[in-house]
Order: sequence, then C-alpha cells, then structure tokens
Amino acid sequence: MYSEYLLIGEVLKPQGVRGQVKIRPDTDDPARFLNLDHVFIKNGEDYVSCALEKPESRADGFVYCVLNHAATREEAEKQRGWMLYVDREHAVQLEEGRYFISDLLGCRVQDRKGTPLGVIDDVLQPGANDVYQVKQANGKLIYIPVLPFVILDVQVRDGYIVVDGDRLPEVAVFED
Repeated sequence: MYSEYLLIGEVLKPQGVRGQVKIRPDTDDPARFLNLDHVFIKNGEDYVSCALEKPESRADGFVYCVLNHAATREEAEKQRGWMLYVDREHAVQLEEGRYFISDLLGCRVQDRKGTPLGVIDDVLQPGANDVYQVKQANGKLIYIPVLPFVILDVQVRDGYIVVDGDRLPEVAVFED
C-alpha cells in the first residue's frame, strides 16, 4: 500500500571494526545509496532520520556504509536487522506508468464493472513483463500479466487497480 516511505534495504551485519554495516539493497540500483546522506528507520509508527556515511556499492551487490555515526563493531551490531527507508522526496522518480512494487502490494484488483477479483500480494518479475499475483477471497491465486490491454487503470494512492476482465481468460493463469 502507498506510504510516504519506501523500503530500500536491510542491515545484515557489521562489516569490520569501524562501525560499518553490510546492507542488502531492496532496489534495482544499489548505487542509488551513493547519493543519500540519510535514510529512515521505523521506530514504532514513526520514521526516524538516520545519518548515512561513506556509502560504497560493491560488485558483490551489497552496500557498505556507516549508519548513525557508529564508530565500533559493537555499535554496528546493534543495527543488525534495521530496515532502511527513503522518503518520497528522495526516492527515484519513476516514469509515468511505472510503480514501486511496495505501492502495488495490497491494492484491490477489480474488473471494469467493479467486480472485486482480489488483492495483489506479490509482483513477479519473470522476464518480458511483470506479473501481478492476486489473492482471491477464497485464497486461490490469479496471475495477471502486466500488459497495457489488460491493466486499464492503476491508482496506488487509492489502493486499486482496474483490469479488463474480458481479456483475463486469454492471458491470466487461475489457480485451481
């Protein structure tokens, strides 16, 4: 569902003895960390700013940096498991018709007549196009390819997506 903050990574563990941590990026481009000087961590219902220093994106696909001015391995150890967020102001700007997966998750899917089909609970990325995994009220799944003639309207702020129900038998996969 739509949020003012987007998940961009998770602190996996300390790296070395000088307060650096290893981060698993949850973004298509780990190098985007290089342009950030802060991230947010969730504290209860609030998001708290956290300094990000000396970010490095390495060939192994992970990001290494210092968070909240940590200076020792012990301070970095306390950050293990932190989920890191960026606010929309500092998020990558997407082209029109492109959406963050986190915004799509939880969106209600309906046909053009308003008939509810289910809720998006995953977005698969198998290759040529994304596929929305829609969980129906009965628990069964529908796999809907993201094609312009199938996906008619996406309103992530309002939490719904309209599909062409007449085209679904041709292109979607329905779980038995």
